[in-house]
Amino acid sequence: MGLFVVTALLLLKVTLGDACASKKFTDSGKCCSLCPAGFGVETPCGKEDTKCAPCPRGTFSSSEDLESCRACAKCPSSLPMVAHCSAIQDTLCECDSGYFFMSTFSLCAPCSKCTRGQGVVRECGLQGDTVCEACGPGTYSEERISTKPCQTCTLCTDIEVEIRSCLPNSDTLCMDKKLHILSRPVDTDGSKDPSRLPGLEEVTEDGETSTATGTPKFTPQDEGGSSNILIYVSVLAAVVLGLLIYVAYKCWRTCKQKKALSKARAAEMGSSPEGEKLQSDSGVFLDSHSLQDNQPSKGTKRDSKLDNRLYVNLPPHRQEEVERLLQEGGGRGWRQLGVALGYEPEQLDLVGRGEAPTHTLLSNWAQKEGSTVGLLCSALTRIERNDVASALTCPTQGVSVV
Repeated sequence: MGLFVVTALLLLKVTLGDACASKKFTDSGKCCSLCPAGFGVETPCGKEDTKCAPCPRGTFSSSEDLESCRACAKCPSSLPMVAHCSAIQDTLCECDSGYFFMSTFSLCAPCSKCTRGQGVVRECGLQGDTVCEACGPGTYSEERISTKPCQTCTLCTDIEVEIRSCLPNSDTLCMDKKLHILSRPVDTDGSKDPSRLPGLEEVTEDGETSTATGTPKFTPQDEGGSSNILIYVSVLAAVVLGLLIYVAYKCWRTCKQKKALSKARAAEMGSSPEGEKLQSDSGVFLDSHSLQDNQPSKGTKRDSKLDNRLYVNLPPHRQEEVERLLQEGGGRGWRQLGVALGYEPEQLDLVGRGEAPTHTLLSNWAQKEGSTVGLLCSALTRIERNDVASALTCPTQGVSVV
């Protein structure tokens, strides 16, 4: 009798599995209830059904769930708060465009993007990160990185034939019915006549048409098809040539920028009379004001105290220079700087998901209290990036000035 009851309960669970939203059952086989938004689990489902209780102040529950109420997030002092936390909604903090507030780490994280075959169901913003969903029947998304919903599949017209049906990652492929492939006909004896092609007709003096048996003559329709093919080939050749020219131009410009950067660095490091003579002989003239910005004048001493200026108040071009140097730092780049500034590995992994991790890290750090240039210089010195510290015009530690 006991075995029969257990079997009946198992069958009941299997039968009602799809209808039970929580996917969990009590010992008696009853579907466990979900706690509504604004309520959390007080007693988990087991012998009896779930018992829920209203979320206390400072906690929330935004949807039906079998979890307890979660603690409300707090916006950093540098981020404006859009809405206070309520029983059914977490605190809303406003981040820059392309970022969303991640309450787990209390920072602005880069928005995720949908891949090919997926479309955006909810855009990234105050409600959280981007929500993607696979394209359903009749829709598609061909973009490798997309921030748009799935597009509706194209329907072939009456004068077109469908070559390939619509897939989640590609649109319908249609072709004009007139663009057919010519094939040689087969004679009654099974041999192919090379002098005759289908669709090639000869017009007689009486106006009647007959199949040409001598030199093949193309109709105006065939000539139009041939000209279309020539146009397609010409366009393709022009596109390939344009791409080659663009790649060559980018390579030339990159090499030119690297040479200019090398000259600029050599100019910043060279302050001896021999260096000035070499610059004069080579025809390269340096701006004396730029040298004075990067090097102290003789007879003066640098301030030994930390620079108390806030990093966020530096000119934009100075911040861009720091980000560029860190991006080119190789083994000692933005990730090592993040460790020196006190970031956890999970936070750095999250920052690395964006397209500009160096900018994201420094922007987030600049929003914290006490984010001075002196603290940033100290962290750069610890990771042996004195070149970046010099770009900040801060005191160089352990380097004597001649």
